Amino acid sequence: AAPAPATQPTAAPAAEQPAAPAAPAEQPAGPVKGGTIVVGLQAEPTTLDSQQISDYNSHRAAYGIYDMLLRFEDEGTNVEPGLAERWEISDDGLEYTLYLRQGVKFHDGTDFNADAVKFNIDRQIDVDHPFHNTGQFAYAEFTWGMVDRVEVVDPYTVKFVLKDKFAPFLNHLAMHPAAMASPAAVEKYGMDFSINPVGTGPFKFVRWTPGVEVVLEKNPDYWRGEPLLDQIIYRPIIEDQSRLTELESGGVNFMVNVPPDDLARIKGDSQYTVVEQAGMHTWWVAFNHTKEPFNNKLVRQAMNYAINKQAIVDNILKGTGQLAVSPLPPVVWSYTDDIQTYEYNPEKAKELLAEAGYPDGFTCDFWLPESGSGMQQPVVMGTAMQADLKAVGIDCTIQTFEWGSYLEKVIVPPDQAEFDLMEMSWIGDNGDPDNFLYILLSGEQFPPNGYNMGFYNNEEVNKLLAEARVTLDKAQRTELYVQAQKLIAEDPPWMVIDHESQIVAMSNKIKNFKLHPTGPFRFDEVWIEP
Repeated sequence: AAPAPATQPTAAPAAEQPAAPAAPAEQPAGPVKGGTIVVGLQAEPTTLDSQQISDYNSHRAAYGIYDMLLRFEDEGTNVEPGLAERWEISDDGLEYTLYLRQGVKFHDGTDFNADAVKFNIDRQIDVDHPFHNTGQFAYAEFTWGMVDRVEVVDPYTVKFVLKDKFAPFLNHLAMHPAAMASPAAVEKYGMDFSINPVGTGPFKFVRWTPGVEVVLEKNPDYWRGEPLLDQIIYRPIIEDQSRLTELESGGVNFMVNVPPDDLARIKGDSQYTVVEQAGMHTWWVAFNHTKEPFNNKLVRQAMNYAINKQAIVDNILKGTGQLAVSPLPPVVWSYTDDIQTYEYNPEKAKELLAEAGYPDGFTCDFWLPESGSGMQQPVVMGTAMQADLKAVGIDCTIQTFEWGSYLEKVIVPPDQAEFDLMEMSWIGDNGDPDNFLYILLSGEQFPPNGYNMGFYNNEEVNKLLAEARVTLDKAQRTELYVQAQKLIAEDPPWMVIDHESQIVAMSNKIKNFKLHPTGPFRFDEVWIEP
């Protein structure tokens, strides 16, 4: 082209050009790789060995490290393939054959196979197993007590042979004792495996600094696909208000248990996303049934009438929990509220105490944790109950404990239990009523075999719960559980208070997070928007 004539006007200097409006930054429409989620937990984990876990915080911190043999579906408790691709059940209901996924590696590079499955189960249930002494497997009796043996059929086929029919067995294969740990790592670390965990899951263990953080990083070779996040960090922050402060200051970007007084404000702030779900949760105060006067049904009924449970739900929990009448949450099948209930009635409480031989009341020791898994507002709730009980003549002295110490003191055999009353909560592991009523209230489930921490032992209830376990027809099981709930309500083992809603608050940049009814957090398909 010919050069422009010398008389052609030149462009104005850049500084004199009118400023063009900046183009809006394009936001990704879908999943984005990278980033870290920092979770504010209620308490320090007690172990990262999934087979030893007995509390919610530990389960949440350890969950991403492992895979289970089967997997609960997203947002529900139907089972689907996990490390086992498919399964077969014998006609007599006694043999479960699992066909395992091939090519899966533990984080240390060793192979997952049938020998690894047998090692993991035998380690929990066989007292003669060379690595049984590497931990305390509080869930083993409940999860695997019906298992006679585990057989390796071939390198990728394993068979569970049961002693008797057991209706919820498939659900048990998706619970945390069915998490597969590297046998080589257990052999290497022994008792220290709990602080050096190795699984097959979407995230690999990096470090645990007690009192500070647990750090996990993505497993780029994960068999279900590489996670989008780079890291997850779990920080124990015991006090609810401190945890909220950390969320608002950016110290964490994901937190559990928003203080009820602040929930509406956080929901109204566009910086945050609040996710809620009806909980498979129950919160109660257990009586120590081995001690007088708590072995007297009239005393337990009286104390239930003495507590203003509705006021606790309305004024302390601010609607973050639902008033409970049964140990079983309404979201679990076979729940019934057609049972004896205990509305607030202090005069009725005094009448029953007098009938039981305690017209002037009595004194007792009431144990509370400072915080903990699913414990909501344990000190405030305990203090309110202390006042209600004092009003009918029962003078309780409160003693508080750090969560880990508390569990060590209350999950003990009857002859070691020192409390009179103690607070506890439970979040269902598998969506089956057996996972509430049997493990918490069967006379066969006193610690260390289970979690009947108040040592309730009603022979009629025991028979119903045992029969329901081996009955395969769901309608028949439902009727057995309804009968059991009626008996339990009339002969109360606890002061049952509420069923908490699952609530988490997070930065609005965290995307695709879904709560699971069993409580652990699934982060392998979550991403952070830049």
